Amino acid sequence: MAMADKSDKGPKLPPAAKSAERRERGGWLSKIAPGISNFVGSKRETPENLWVKDPDTGDMIYRSDLEAALWVTPSGRHMRIGPKARMKFTFDDGQFESLPTPEVVEDPLHFSDGKPYKDRLKAARNATGERDVMAIGYGKVQGVDCIVLVQDFAFMGGSLGMAAGEGFIAAAKAAVERKVPLVAFTAAGGARMQEGALSLMQMARTTLAIQELKKAQLPYLVVLTDPTTGGVTASYAMLGDIHLAEPGALICFAGPRVIETTIREKLPEGFQRSEFLVEKGMVDRVVSRSELPEVLGALMSMLMSGKRKAA
Repeated sequence: MAMADKSDKGPKLPPAAKSAERRERGGWLSKIAPGISNFVGSKRETPENLWVKDPDTGDMIYRSDLEAALWVTPSGRHMRIGPKARMKFTFDDGQFESLPTPEVVEDPLHFSDGKPYKDRLKAARNATGERDVMAIGYGKVQGVDCIVLVQDFAFMGGSLGMAAGEGFIAAAKAAVERKVPLVAFTAAGGARMQEGALSLMQMARTTLAIQELKKAQLPYLVVLTDPTTGGVTASYAMLGDIHLAEPGALICFAGPRVIETTIREKLPEGFQRSEFLVEKGMVDRVVSRSELPEVLGALMSMLMSGKRKAA
């Protein structure tokens, strides 16, 4: 008589059910040391964003290492960062006073492009934690008091709308009131189409705010980050006393693909990137992210020297 196979006793469980049963029993370790479950979880939690992919090489970079490198990859790519990280990297010891941005009428045109504008604003706010595209901070950079304005590309592509215009004007007014320089970090895909002509009006309004800075004889420095395009480039991004740019930043009005399609010619290598624009005289200097605070501090100290003597 053939012996019965003990493994045939009882119904067979699928692998998932077996794993669940083992977790319920606690495993062999909990049998010999019941108290171990108080110290060891049943499942090891691993953050989903522990690694970041280098856009240039495809290599996976440990997130904490990338943060320590100011979000600059080993290949030299200056990755896009938000206002909080930008302020932290720029101000001395990461210390600054956050200034409020004015509130504006939302969705003045009741616009919808398949999705209501108000819903797009809500989604952007939930994703970034910011009210809109502009963030303003006041503090010291290399010991020099200044106002820093940061444009957040993660918020609807950093698009220029009424809130962005009001934010820029508020930053310029704060600089005039405190008699300090204004530093603007630009990043935008252009004007916000959901606000139509109202967004285009901000180009003129921000230009007038810059004139107030000039009347007060206060420096206005621009740091062009990737990407700075469209109406922002055609207004306050190119009206600074000095224009710095991060390495590899795309800086233009119309993008290279649009131009290639229009003229039907192959563009030069690196066309509209910061290094190319330095050669053409559109940008004064390309500065790596780690060196920006030192360079900004030196420039502001030099430009404010006469103002300090007068005071």
